Amino acid sequence: MTRGRLASILFLAGAFLAGTAAGAATLAPGDHEFTLVHGELQRSYIVRMPPAVASGKPLPVVLNFHGGGAHAREQKRYSRMDEIADREGFIAVYPNGSSGIGGRLLTWNAGICCGPAAASRVDDVGFVIALLEDLARRVALDPERVYATGLSNGSMMAYRLAAEAAPRFAAVAGVAGAMTLERFAPALPVPVMHIHSVDDGRALYDGGLGLAFPFTNTRVLHESVDGMVQKWISHNGCPKQPQVGETVRGRPDAADAAHTATRLRHAPCRGGTEVVLWRLTGAGHVWPGGLQDYIPRLLGPGTTVIDANDEMWRFFSRYRRRQP
Repeated sequence: MTRGRLASILFLAGAFLAGTAAGAATLAPGDHEFTLVHGELQRSYIVRMPPAVASGKPLPVVLNFHGGGAHAREQKRYSRMDEIADREGFIAVYPNGSSGIGGRLLTWNAGICCGPAAASRVDDVGFVIALLEDLARRVALDPERVYATGLSNGSMMAYRLAAEAAPRFAAVAGVAGAMTLERFAPALPVPVMHIHSVDDGRALYDGGLGLAFPFTNTRVLHESVDGMVQKWISHNGCPKQPQVGETVRGRPDAADAAHTATRLRHAPCRGGTEVVLWRLTGAGHVWPGGLQDYIPRLLGPGTTVIDANDEMWRFFSRYRRRQP
């Protein structure tokens, strides 16, 4: 991250905190959609406000980025994050990428991936910061509890935010998409959780050239998941050897009975952070616990061996934003 970019982020973070502390308009529980202009592009995002907004207290925020070729409403339906947002009292935000057709086939500039957004060097980091500023004018947010996650290209976007806007995020958790950054130099240690199946046929666990995006000839050279995890372990100053948890197995009577999930945790790390990897078998390029039987020909088999929403919220809720 350049010194100018860091200074800009810190300035905006201060403005964000001041605006939130001064009070903001209150959105009613339920769904809301907003637009803004950033980088000469009209951008949009969907907000799910939980019943807890009635308390008037600043609420945590989870940004949930869709995969390449999808859009916010699809990610909202597929990931099923609204259920836990309502239950646990956080704001779920589903941003839309850019460069699509008719609001669909959207992508994120996550570094060297993906599609038109990356090729056009769309300023998606700047868009997300602008989104948070826009949202803070509409509802009271807790700026120390802002988190990012996403699927596939959306997961890559979450990692780009962690690498280039670390002072704004308390933790990140990616699903089925490793980082695709040319330069990796986060300003701070960042708590990281990654969820990925070794049997993912699209975002290859061991890295390499993945399958073409639907209806295109675009292919992505994926970094290996273990290689990405090692970068975060090194940056956060974590022990190299993980604490290996008990392997979770699918229910014997379920369609995913043969699926497994093993938790590998690297801790303690600098700044009280940690790096966690959920390594799955049997599942495809999917959001565990999300809508099942969802485009299986494209994504492969779904799984309920773990629930990604439960695991990441349990992870997120332990962390607040670190001061630089």
